[in-house]
Amino acid sequence: MSVMENPWKIIAAKNIYDNPWISVTEFDVINPNGGEGIYGKVHFKKIAVGILPLDADFNTYLVGQYRFVIDEYSWEIPEGGGESNEDPLVSAKRELFEETGLTATAWKQILMMHLSNSVSDEVAILYLAQNLQQHIAAPEETEQLMVRKISFDEVCEMVNKGSITDSMSVAAIQKVKLMILEGALQK
Repeated sequence: MSVMENPWKIIAAKNIYDNPWISVTEFDVINPNGGEGIYGKVHFKKIAVGILPLDADFNTYLVGQYRFVIDEYSWEIPEGGGESNEDPLVSAKRELFEETGLTATAWKQILMMHLSNSVSDEVAILYLAQNLQQHIAAPEETEQLMVRKISFDEVCEMVNKGSITDSMSVAAIQKVKLMILEGALQK
């Protein structure tokens, strides 16, 4: 068998949970070693987008909010979800504006990620946004956000110290840092 072929055999599938954002399916399976078992899959109905806004002075903007699932306050890049039939860049532009009031005239996709591919099919697309203009933010009613303008060097330190733990934020910050080090982004 080729390493590219699926070694899992699905015997049955049962929808366990469904809401407007996710569904959970439990599969009866035969695993790659021939044993019977179950496997759960969380299906995300939206595409995650994250934006690292970077101004001409190499400042970025973090969004702080209390995250229900981890029961902690979290500093993150602006993030959100887009409809699967919508261009992710359109979703990213909307999320950046809603959460920070920023618009940008220069956009670059910097990463595509699977956020937890052992249990979910969630896909994230991350962007670098530059040539920023400030407007008034328009957060959703479920969002109680604090926006912080911070130097890119300081945000890198926050990642190194473990003050930023959100996976999309860490990945975007590290990717932009690498772009700077490789000369693909001039400081």
